[in-house]
Amino acid sequence: MNTRRKYLATGALVAALSCIGLSPLTAQAQMVMKAADVHPAGYSTVVAVENMGKKAEAATNGRITFKSFPGGVLGDEKAMIEQTQVGAIQILRTSLGTVGPVVPEVNVFNLPFMFRDEAHLNAVIDGEIGQEMLDKISASPARMVALAWTVGGSRSLYTKKPVRNPDDLKGQKIRMMGNPLFVDTMNAMGGNGISMGYGEVFTALQTGVIDGAENNEPSLYTSNHFGAGAKYYTQTRHLMIPEIIVMSKVTWDKLSAEDQAMFKKLGREAQMEQRQLWNESVAESTQKLKDAGVEFIEIDTQPFYAATAPVRAKYGEKYADLIKRIEAVK
Repeated sequence: MNTRRKYLATGALVAALSCIGLSPLTAQAQMVMKAADVHPAGYSTVVAVENMGKKAEAATNGRITFKSFPGGVLGDEKAMIEQTQVGAIQILRTSLGTVGPVVPEVNVFNLPFMFRDEAHLNAVIDGEIGQEMLDKISASPARMVALAWTVGGSRSLYTKKPVRNPDDLKGQKIRMMGNPLFVDTMNAMGGNGISMGYGEVFTALQTGVIDGAENNEPSLYTSNHFGAGAKYYTQTRHLMIPEIIVMSKVTWDKLSAEDQAMFKKLGREAQMEQRQLWNESVAESTQKLKDAGVEFIEIDTQPFYAATAPVRAKYGEKYADLIKRIEAVK
């Protein structure tokens, strides 16, 4: 009789679960992951993460799904990081700035002319050093598990007057990201580095508060800073700063070992896919900028590289061994 009751109870549970579209094996494991980014819909990082979600949904037969929140709708980067750390956001594409204080080695990636070219950067983040950094982030107090790298190309100089060497930068006020390292970089390159919020740049260019700024091609195009007079794009390629896709540690700890392995695999695939999407966006933006009258100036970057040696020495002194390893990557 007891056995009969158990069968009846089990049957009742199965029936109840069926009514809400769940099987007994997945009843406790349904998960909707919020995937956030400050970049807009259609941006390479957003698309790559959305595709990661589609693959996760297919691999788990719908047990795990993603809901995308691009364009900073869940807050600025700082706010979204805080939400990720407590598990309110599950997947986030973020800069390295927030993990630098707890994993200081990643600051090496912020050094000027740290990478010979984008192929060198890709070889570093795809290889042993890149994996070591992801592991250090995951093991740190940041409360985020680093799944993959993303790229944002190289940052070059755009100004109202053509720049071909450090002397051409003298007296020019150039907007930089709000980090002393970046301001020091511009000062070393010959300009006057000005820390300023990205949203202020267009008006500052229009009014003459600054004479130029620096960024990659898609950002120059989408910001329309060339429309404020910065029509000379000098290919200094002084910074190449990768970013990361992370999962909340709170969420990660709820996953099975199989699901964790799946996300590591999907993260690697997203890393490669985002790069291809990025390269396509650079090519498209470059053509649109040229069509809009922006002059691209190719230069010998060696004088700028030499001028920034003191910056690399100042900020990279503690990480001399890591820098040597990066330089040795072919």
